[in-house]
Amino acid sequence: MILNPKSLEKLRDLINVETEYRSGQKLVQFFNALGLSDSHGQGFPSRWIFTDKCLSQLNGTPELDECIRSVLSPANFIDRISELDKHIAKFNQYIAFDKWKVVRNGAEIGFAKLQKIEIDETATPITEDEFLKREFSDISIAEIGLESVVSEILQQRIMEIEQCFSAGAYLSVILLAGSTLEGILLGLARKHPKQFNTSKASPKDTSGKVRKFDEWSLSAFIDVVRDINLIQHDTQKFSHSLRDFRNYIHPFEQMTSGFKPRQHTAKICLQVLKAAIHEINESVSKIST
Repeated sequence: MILNPKSLEKLRDLINVETEYRSGQKLVQFFNALGLSDSHGQGFPSRWIFTDKCLSQLNGTPELDECIRSVLSPANFIDRISELDKHIAKFNQYIAFDKWKVVRNGAEIGFAKLQKIEIDETATPITEDEFLKREFSDISIAEIGLESVVSEILQQRIMEIEQCFSAGAYLSVILLAGSTLEGILLGLARKHPKQFNTSKASPKDTSGKVRKFDEWSLSAFIDVVRDINLIQHDTQKFSHSLRDFRNYIHPFEQMTSGFKPRQHTAKICLQVLKAAIHEINESVSKIST
């Protein structure tokens, strides 16, 4: 089986985090079981870069088929078969463009060759509850590579956000999460101006010129980091919810809408921030300076 780059990116995400979180050591074990011979030690690249390299080596070989069977094995989804089927359905949307389809027959994973590209327009996007179930072992700001002073301030804010959540100060969680996310994305834009300015999602003025970063909205930053593949689609979608909630920093806006911050709302905002940091940490090394 030969997959196009987008399909390989999706397979990488399935391997690295979506089916389960695999550390660098686990990734080495996973791919070595497929015939590669890597080791985990000093100088080991980011998990994203390592998986991309391994999949590039396997692409077009029988071992790529085995890789897909392994990551989507029903044995890894005991009592979670419906979750497995969602992963398969989502993956099939990508490999449809390679004219392939994953087929689960009971406990067996197989493949069907398509005669034409089949697009499933009924696939169900990830739900809010599913998004909230994602777990993140590390939400360190330092790995993003921003200026040390900025990183320290942002890390302190994250600690304060979690303290506010524990204390039931849900409006504070919402407002701080939004401003912290915006601070991270602005810092990234200043460090990688070329990638942000040349994104097709970058905001432009009436003359068609890209606006200065300090004129960008949080919404624009969110769409651009998704466009340059720093965050995933689901995180982008729920980030816009955080953006909307953040508008209630203005008391009269809150009064007019009748908005009352709840634990669930604050939990979504905190989860968006964690997801964004986690995904940026995993993918920022792919951006050239």
